Formats: sequence, structure tokens, C-alpha cells
Amino acid sequence: MTSGPGAPGPAVSGSGAPDPAAAVPPETSPASGDAGPGRPSPVRRLVRSAFLLVALGFGAWAVASQWEAVRAGFARLSWQALALSLVAVVAALCGGMMTWRALLADLGSPLPLRPAARVFFVGQLGKYIPGSVWPVLAQMEMGRELGVPRPRSAAAFFLTMPVQLGSGLLVSAVTLPAALPGAAAPYTWAFLLLPVLAVAFEPRVVNAVIGFGLRRLGREPLERPLTRRGMLTALGWALLGWTAYGLHLAAIMHELGPSGLPAAVFSVGAFALSWCLGIMTFVVPAGAGVREGAMVVVLAPVLDRGSALAAALCSRVVIVLGDLLCAAAAGAAARRAAGPVNSPVNSPVNGPARREGG
Repeated sequence: MTSGPGAPGPAVSGSGAPDPAAAVPPETSPASGDAGPGRPSPVRRLVRSAFLLVALGFGAWAVASQWEAVRAGFARLSWQALALSLVAVVAALCGGMMTWRALLADLGSPLPLRPAARVFFVGQLGKYIPGSVWPVLAQMEMGRELGVPRPRSAAAFFLTMPVQLGSGLLVSAVTLPAALPGAAAPYTWAFLLLPVLAVAFEPRVVNAVIGFGLRRLGREPLERPLTRRGMLTALGWALLGWTAYGLHLAAIMHELGPSGLPAAVFSVGAFALSWCLGIMTFVVPAGAGVREGAMVVVLAPVLDRGSALAAALCSRVVIVLGDLLCAAAAGAAARRAAGPVNSPVNSPVNGPARREGG
């Protein structure tokens, strides 16, 4: 999930959120000269390889820069706990991918599972590069090879963030007080964003905002506006992702302090709130340091500072490993499933128009 669930960053609006329009390159749809879906050229393959190397380098740096503290934290955990935590992270990351895929499908590009996983997970490695524009640029370029118009990829990417942010704040507002009364009180200011973020789940408002942005850029409107059913599907996957992230943190906390159902419920809210606080910082790779600092504070009611720091650092390393595993597995699966390249007209991405509903 996410993210968070990232060179210069994107243009920033007055609210501190990146402006989607600033990250969208000039339109290159088939009508305006886009080559459409096809195999990447040697230059594109070279650029993609460079992107992966840079992303992996920054990801490794994020771990190595705090390795002594991470190693001390790992020494307090069993391999069984770490393995369970990693499995839960992979499930959570898959929930984030399905959230994005549901939005992309609702916009008119229903990607098959394996290609969707490859575009999402490989693109998400860009969050480790300073600046938050790299994941969306990577997803736009890889999606274009599958027939997804660049503006549609950008819209799905930027819609995923408020869906995850709104659902994360909602989850933490419910689970933290349920597990430990009063635990959410210091963060009331963050929960005040919930009514604003609720707008992200109203398709008419979102469609109007997207349409306004595209008109300002002098581009054609989206062919298929969002529907309420699509937004609710994305929300459902996001909630499942937060549950899995909570289990990931609960597996770590189990050997550092509290355990049992109340601790697991608290872990769900603690991780969700930490992620939401971290994702509000766009100038550092993947919210580096911010999410961990927030997690230490949020875990203070149930763990001493040393244990909370160990939990936060171990969580970050496990998530980095999960990102790498998902990207590698998705890339390998997509290559095995690759067949003849579909034309833009007959590809599953650009199939017959569906009837609008919801």
C-alpha cells in the first residue's frame, strides 16, 4: 500500500500536494503521433535499466545509512517474526497495486493482472529516488507500451494517493481509539483532513477536477470518467492493504512488547497514521525518516523509545525488501506471460467502451 505508502520534485500546490499537471509530459496519444503499445526501443530499455539501478542504489542507501541500528533491531526479532512480517508486507503492497489497478480500469484501461503488477511495482521503485515524480513517470512510460494513454496513467497515479491517504486516516481514526482509548487524541489535527479527503471518493467532483486540469493543459478530456463503483472498489482494496500493513507491524511488535488482538488492532492504526504523516512530505525519498519518526511517536503509548525505534527501522527494511521482491516477481511473471504485442485497437487496455454506472 502507499504508498505512503519519493532531482526535482513535481510542482506543489498551495495545499502542499504535487500538481498532477506538472508531471504529465506532452500528450502523445495515437491521434497525436503516439506510437501506441509496442516493444520498447533499445534507448527506452537503456533508460529503464538506468532508472532501476538508480532506484536500487537509493533504496540500498536508505538501509545502509542506518544499518547499525537496523542490525540491532533485527537481533531482537526471530526469523519467524521477520518472515511473517515480510509476507504481510507483500500482501499489503499487492493491495496497493490493486487499488491503482481498479482506478486505472475505471478510467478505461483494465490491464491484465501480470502486466499491471509489472507497471506498478517496477514503477514504484522510483519512490526511493529523491523527488516524488519518478514513480508516475515510470508508470506512464511502461503503461504507454501497453496502450494506456499517459494522462490516464497520471490520473490513476495521483488519484491513488488521496484514496490511500483518506482510507489510512479513516482506519487510524477508528482502530487507535478502539485499541487504546485516547491514543488518537494528539492527532486530531490530522483527522480534520478526513472531510476534505472524502471529496476524493465523490466521482462527480473528481471528474470535474480532472477535466479542468486537462482543459488547462489544452488536452482532450478523459474518455471514461470515474464511477462510484470504481472508487468503492479502490477503497476496498486500500482497506485490505492497511490491514495487511498492520499485521506486518504487529509481527514485529509481538517480540518487542505487547501482543494479542488489541496490539494487532493498534498496529493497524499506528502504521496507517505513520504512513499518512510520512506521505505528506514529498521532498524526501518515500517519506524517508518522516514515517519512521512518526511511527516512534505513535508507538510511544505501547513501546519504550528504543523498542519503538527498532520496530520502525525494521519495518522500513522489510518494506524495502517487499518492494524489491514484488518488482522482481512481477517483472519475471510478465516476461513469462508476454505474447505478441496487441494493437491499440484490439488490446485489452483499449477494448469496447463500457457503460457508465454509479
